[in-house]
Amino acid sequence: MRIVFCIIFSFPAIVLHAQYKQQLRGSVTDIVLQKPLAAATVSIMSLGKSVVTGEDGSFRFINLPVGSYQLTISYSGFKETVLDNVAVNAGKETILSISLEPLVHEEKEVVLKVDNKKNKPLNDMSAVSARAFTVEETQRYAASVNDPLRMATVFPGVFAPDDGNNNITIRGNSPAGLLWKMEGMEIPNPNHFSSAGSSGGGISILSSQLLANSDFVTSAFAAEYGNALSGVFDLKLRKGNNEKKEYTLQAGFLGLNVAAEGPFSKSYKGSYLVNYRYSTLGLLNKIGVLPDEANTNFQDLSYNIFLPAGKAGTFTLFGFGGLSKESRKTILDSSKWTSLDDRYPYISLSNTGMAGLTHTILLGNNINLKSGIGISYSRNGYDEKFVEDDYSQSRTYKDNSVTKKWLLNTTLNYRLSNQLNLRAGVIVDLIKFNYYQQSREHGISSLPEMINSKESTSTQEAFAQWQYKPTNEFTLSAGLHFLHLALNNTSSLEPRASAKWNINNRSSIAAGYGLHSQLQPLGIYFAQLKNVNGSLSFPNKDLSFTKSHHYVLSYSYRLNRNLLVKTELYYQKLFNVPVSTIDSSTFSVLNVEEDYVTDLLVNKGSGRNYGLEISIERYLRNNFYFMLSNSLYQSKYTAADKIERNTRFNGNYITTLISGKDFVYAHNSKTFGINIKIIYAGGLRNTPIDLVASRQKGYTVFKEKDAYSFQNPSYFRTDLRVSMKWNRKHFTSTLSLDIQDVTNRLNIYNQWYDYNSDKIINNYQTGLIPVLNYKIDF
Repeated sequence: MRIVFCIIFSFPAIVLHAQYKQQLRGSVTDIVLQKPLAAATVSIMSLGKSVVTGEDGSFRFINLPVGSYQLTISYSGFKETVLDNVAVNAGKETILSISLEPLVHEEKEVVLKVDNKKNKPLNDMSAVSARAFTVEETQRYAASVNDPLRMATVFPGVFAPDDGNNNITIRGNSPAGLLWKMEGMEIPNPNHFSSAGSSGGGISILSSQLLANSDFVTSAFAAEYGNALSGVFDLKLRKGNNEKKEYTLQAGFLGLNVAAEGPFSKSYKGSYLVNYRYSTLGLLNKIGVLPDEANTNFQDLSYNIFLPAGKAGTFTLFGFGGLSKESRKTILDSSKWTSLDDRYPYISLSNTGMAGLTHTILLGNNINLKSGIGISYSRNGYDEKFVEDDYSQSRTYKDNSVTKKWLLNTTLNYRLSNQLNLRAGVIVDLIKFNYYQQSREHGISSLPEMINSKESTSTQEAFAQWQYKPTNEFTLSAGLHFLHLALNNTSSLEPRASAKWNINNRSSIAAGYGLHSQLQPLGIYFAQLKNVNGSLSFPNKDLSFTKSHHYVLSYSYRLNRNLLVKTELYYQKLFNVPVSTIDSSTFSVLNVEEDYVTDLLVNKGSGRNYGLEISIERYLRNNFYFMLSNSLYQSKYTAADKIERNTRFNGNYITTLISGKDFVYAHNSKTFGINIKIIYAGGLRNTPIDLVASRQKGYTVFKEKDAYSFQNPSYFRTDLRVSMKWNRKHFTSTLSLDIQDVTNRLNIYNQWYDYNSDKIINNYQTGLIPVLNYKIDF
């Protein structure tokens, strides 16, 4: 025992003498054309080291001690850029892709700098309501668990309506208004356990091993973004290491991961990067640890293959796929039934996949052309039954939604001068689908078909936008987006514009406007109506797009180099919103989170979202960061009855605090981190239950005239993350514990009437959930 004691307590002293080293390298390019910049200077001031980029824009620092560094990148005719907190770990090389912005006029006496902070959007056409997010944020923020959607809940105006999945509402909009893009191509919902027509699910399919820094946009989108109302995730993928093979292994509550990357050969600059994950719960089910009544399983694969072709440009092959299935059996013993839910066995599945091939080429010195072709597949299925008193089973609901798409797009970037840039493109989606849905009403034995369609259609989009910089401090952008749906020959031409003025080194002001539109989830168009003569009609097939005017005014003030205060005032006017054809109805699609609505609809509804967001953010410095954001907002809708009401998502306020601190010791070989996230927000809105009518009918009956007049109690949640990272020779390991809702506060989601107990029952959101994970990079 004495020997063991001595070894344990002498171990810190041993590692104090270890000085682990690693390589840092990367490339420097032009932000508009992505053209390599040769002879740019990259410096690490703290070490007094500088290197110059080669003809391909590459640079390299060898044998750097592990730790965190600040890089300064300068090039004649371009704004100097500073990168903070560049982490160098022993397990993997740090490889950076750095883009520089050209100067409109070179100043001899004043050196213009732009601190490349994490909130500066990668898309230079996005002036308002946009920010970049880093892979580090998806890993660092408490309870984000490498999920972009869960990470986004720390940003102003973003809220998760249900802790059980990763759906998000943005500025009071429905989660269905979100657009996903990857490498410039629209992708299907990249989440496990998703539903048809949704933008989220239970767990993200996307691996943080593949993601590079990406953009999140919440309003007044640039002209290249179409078919979205609430927000855009514009995801970028990182290239694999093209010089040496590297691996990552992870084991945790969410699954077992293995990732591999490396070159194809020593003489070729191409690389591969691939990640596979299998559900931990699935493994536990297979070995019999979990009960037979419940079964949850998922697996996913994602990859990015980089193929440079010299003067012919570069090719990238990328994609992802996810399989997820959940089921619940019913115990055929009524004495063990505690609620009505126990009598509903079900099987739910969600399968999603996408593969894309892009080609990028420089045409001369001023034109960059990027084209892509892809194919995607998504299937959502749900089969639910009810166990009768005699233990026989009758089906209550069934759906099967399959969507296949061929994707084609091309984007041209043309620099006319340092003052004027043009970006234009075309996007075409060829769509095949097979939708089927049966649904039984309360107490009715028949199971009518609500949707049964197998067809094909297409969408066409085109955009053009220009950016003009009369000075280094002032930027104007304007453009048009065109969207067309061949199914019913519906079109929309949408103007977009923005302006940004950097008043001085501390403050800036920006304004943006955009008209935006979105298709209805495709299944809605095929809700069928059986006519008197027995024939079928599709009254929703001619529905137009839901549209919205976005107005944004933004002001930022930098208190010091690492502390920023930002305010945004916004107004969204929604129109052409599908509502019921019944004049007295309170239904609007603005309150729908997922699934295909089969009500008969007409584009006569409207809505308003407006509010004020104020945030103060301290960027990571000296291993400490925080962000406090406050949102005050209103979210209203008007249905067929012409009465303005609160939407389901009108919580009125959101306050979010995130903070974290790393404690580094033993020559940077060990790092202990603690991160916290606190959310306090107004509760979701619900429609009150008519208790008398519910008792009479034996199921939940709502007071439709009072739609969304009842607000749940305030939402409160605290998440905590603790982690320990070790650097060793040739590998880095990280042990982390994320605890969602560490206080186990059970926030109310909605209510329903249980005729067995003759009570109104609250449905609560998930409580405390610990997520343990171990990762090793080598």
